[in-house]
Amino acid sequence: MSNWYKGNIHTHTTKSDGDADPEFVVKWFMEHGYDFLVLSDHNHRTILEHEVEGGPLMVPGEEVSARIQAGSIPIHINGIGITRVVEPFHGEEIVETIQGNVNAILDAGGIASINHPNYQWAFDHTHVREVDGASLIEVYNGSPVTNNEGGPGKFTAEEVWDGVLTAGKPIFGVASDDSHNYFDFAHDKLNPGRGWVVVHADELSVDAIVSGMADGHFYSSTGVTLNDLESTEERISLTIEQYATCLYRTVFSGPDGRMFAECDGLEPEYDIEGDEGYVRATVYSSLGVKAWTQPVFVSEEK
Repeated sequence: MSNWYKGNIHTHTTKSDGDADPEFVVKWFMEHGYDFLVLSDHNHRTILEHEVEGGPLMVPGEEVSARIQAGSIPIHINGIGITRVVEPFHGEEIVETIQGNVNAILDAGGIASINHPNYQWAFDHTHVREVDGASLIEVYNGSPVTNNEGGPGKFTAEEVWDGVLTAGKPIFGVASDDSHNYFDFAHDKLNPGRGWVVVHADELSVDAIVSGMADGHFYSSTGVTLNDLESTEERISLTIEQYATCLYRTVFSGPDGRMFAECDGLEPEYDIEGDEGYVRATVYSSLGVKAWTQPVFVSEEK
């Protein structure tokens, strides 16, 4: 029987620019109910010197951190499930640099997650849609400097995701902490516990978790929990876990962010007609947190 496993895939320690050692970081996530964790230090594959008893499953990872040679544009891509350290490739152009690092991650046996496109306003969907082989893109990053909500003349991270999907490029949206700060908790700190993924898998193993993410068998969240999720070419239905007195609204949307339906309550559902292109759901809580399901690509020939 398949289960749902909660994890964070973007995490830093003192092995790069985090302020806590790997064992402390792992214990934090263990104590807060995470089933798996990726330590994604910059250009470093962090391996624990000692296993944390009762700790989460450790999925090998690295934030491959590059810059465009001709400027200061940051290109950061997580390698998840890699078997070795990946050396960053610093290209002359954005697409070339993203593609080179995605290729290097795939060569190292991992899957690639394109991180925080709006960090320093580095790139958007017009670049990502030209890249092949990436499985994931951050639709939410918990760092206060990654500009998830866009700005004047800039796309939100969610709009960037939709821009890639609208171009017909399958890629799955992830939420992550990008945690660096574990002692001082404040809105301007890079704290843990702000964004995560919940993967549907047969077992809690590295192969099952990585495969589940690569195949889009997960949802992403900043605080909304789903007790059930059915996502097929015929129908998307969700069961939302009630928290306190929160109210919930779910939007089913597709290409260019077009809304197909809007539902209130704990059991939203949408019957797919077949001409939508793709459909995904975003759950909004009155608490100010969200959850995202992965896109279902459909056609009139379904």
